[in-house]
Amino acid sequence: MNTADAKRILETALICSTQPLPVRELRVLFDDELGADTIKSLLLELQEDWSQRGLELVSVGSGWRFQSRPELRDHLDRLHPEKPPRYTRAVLETLAIIAYRQPVTRGDMEDIRGVTINSLILKQLEDRNWVEVIGHRETVGRPALYATTRQFLDDLGLASLDQLPLIETPAQQGALIDALGQAAGEDQPALPIEDLPAETLLLAEVEIEIEAEAAALTAPEPFDPPIPAPVDAEAAPDEADTTAAPSGTRP
Repeated sequence: MNTADAKRILETALICSTQPLPVRELRVLFDDELGADTIKSLLLELQEDWSQRGLELVSVGSGWRFQSRPELRDHLDRLHPEKPPRYTRAVLETLAIIAYRQPVTRGDMEDIRGVTINSLILKQLEDRNWVEVIGHRETVGRPALYATTRQFLDDLGLASLDQLPLIETPAQQGALIDALGQAAGEDQPALPIEDLPAETLLLAEVEIEIEAEAAALTAPEPFDPPIPAPVDAEAAPDEADTTAAPSGTRP
């Protein structure tokens, strides 16, 4: 088989596939007659062939795929003017912590963010298939350890975690959060709260009530200053003057 035919087969398979294809699956197209290195070389040539087109061939966590170029996103969005719901900043910040510090426990995330993380946040990320529990820490309570998935890499267009941008300044952190928010809205909308199971919503309500009660127990009691009694306008002149006079002066 010549190179042109092999590239045409690879091109057709990748365009027709709804999911990224790893090299091991692409080898099946040729009955394993072509080695992995040869397949990768042909894929790089295909990348170059498509460099001036509206689609690009990229390598992501699950394999290779064709996708539209980022600069064309504004035009393509006009076909679907309704924007999907966006994840909250708390969800995206939690996702960023997991991506950069994995594996981490819920307690680790709370220490970094400085606030309590609601169970709904982690459930949303798990339902999106961006994070998963990969084990438990050998400590009191054996808390779950969270890490990102291959789906997370696919949705961000990354081949590995090494391609995550470095965060050295608050501006870079903000840019990362915005990028995660855009990726969250491209292929699949955020899970609406009303679509969550009833038991999950009940758990969230219980957590909110517990947090509210804890805050009430630790908050100082409000101080209500005494309200002075009103002056009787019909009181005797001497008595009224005495009441109205500042301390230390003669009436």
